[in-house]
Amino acid sequence: MVAARRLAVGETVADGAHPLTLRSDVPPGHKLAAHAIGSGEPVRKYGQVIGMASSDIAPGEHVHSHNLAMADMRSDAAPSAPAAEPSAMRYFDGYVRPDGRVGTRNYVAVLSSVNCSATVARQIAEAVERQGLLDNHPGVDGIVPIVHGTGCGMAHEGEAYELLRRTLWGTAANPNFGAILLVGLGCEVIQTGQLIADYAADARERIETFTIQQMGGTRKAIEEGVARVKTLLPEVAAAKRERVPASRLVLGLQCGGSDAWSGVTVNPALGNAVDRLVGLGATVLLSETPEIYGAEHLLYARATPEVAAKLRARLDWWEDYTSARGAEMDNNPSPGNKAGGLTTILEKSLGAVAKAGTAPLADVICYGEPVPTSGLVFMDSPGFDPCSATGQVASGATLIAFTTGRGSAFGYKPSPSIKLSSNTQLYEHMPEDIDLDCGAILTGNASIEEKGKEILDYLLATASGQRSKSEALGYGGMEFVPWQIGAVM
Repeated sequence: MVAARRLAVGETVADGAHPLTLRSDVPPGHKLAAHAIGSGEPVRKYGQVIGMASSDIAPGEHVHSHNLAMADMRSDAAPSAPAAEPSAMRYFDGYVRPDGRVGTRNYVAVLSSVNCSATVARQIAEAVERQGLLDNHPGVDGIVPIVHGTGCGMAHEGEAYELLRRTLWGTAANPNFGAILLVGLGCEVIQTGQLIADYAADARERIETFTIQQMGGTRKAIEEGVARVKTLLPEVAAAKRERVPASRLVLGLQCGGSDAWSGVTVNPALGNAVDRLVGLGATVLLSETPEIYGAEHLLYARATPEVAAKLRARLDWWEDYTSARGAEMDNNPSPGNKAGGLTTILEKSLGAVAKAGTAPLADVICYGEPVPTSGLVFMDSPGFDPCSATGQVASGATLIAFTTGRGSAFGYKPSPSIKLSSNTQLYEHMPEDIDLDCGAILTGNASIEEKGKEILDYLLATASGQRSKSEALGYGGMEFVPWQIGAVM
């Protein structure tokens, strides 16, 4: 690795026949052309095409939205990449559930089946806390109201209906929950009784459910909910952490507020930690389908033809989905991404895929589907971080690693989120939000490998009970955002 260093304005760096001078009018992290690029020619970063020049670009010129446009990078699968190197086994202290899955936290959930029961669900959780019912049960990490804005006004069958049901039950079944109280209104499309009948065959002993209409109204439903939670708490509190191999961990990968350094420092460092985890037999979920667009060829190269075809099918779905609504896949980079030096979705995606390391792609699943295998798995989702993380938790993620270059205020319950910064300035500016800084890679004071090991150690410590920064700040109770598609009727 060649160490980077901060240049002074006006300093010239030789690059072959084209010396480059750092300009005061180009923001930090933005791109300068290393050589002349003609209009219509490809522009490369990370050794990959990130777009096409929309006008002639001179050596040393600022390269951004004004002279760089999207390019069509769709391609077919290439030969598979080698497997990750196996490692000596690592361990963490987790909660082993009756179905054999392992949690990193021990929460109670109050889950609403529909928005109409959201207020009751939230007030049940607040009443439990207000009455001090958790005080005598230190083994319980807390009570989490899982509420949302849908559950009715939809067809009784079809893609949107099944997606929401899958997300609700997957979240309830996450091993970070020791028990679940499911609260409905009674007349909604998503019926609580049918949800349990279809999904809860192996978990009925840790589920309580009722509807507001059944109880006779709001006040009675809240009183009933508090009473039900009170009966659940002793068993939840009885669960104890025990030493388990790192192979039992399910990690979700997220990135938000990315900048030009994200694909150079923090995402490759997280990718190194991912390779280590996969080598240990753990499961890692890569998601945010719009944010791999243009970099999918790197994943095809790490997949069997069957798995590559499944990924291609999801990208085809997204192209149809966006075009039917007058959008483009290149609409994804946000104003903050662009202010941080990113220009096209190709550039953003190439950096984002780096957080998945180099391990083979084992499978592709739909949003919120149970993870069928260990290793690196792609879960289809939007790029909107809370929505994507909601799907990962529904698929079984018990921990989330979240990279950011611009600054992210995010956390998730029941699965703790650790936030990793791409640059030290951000880490120093938001020290209460960022868990670990990868900016030392940029200055040459740390290698990607060293940071990868540090991230793995931090992940295992968090899985064993160490609180993340977002947990300390109280994040996680408002971030349940199921992906809502289809007609609202």
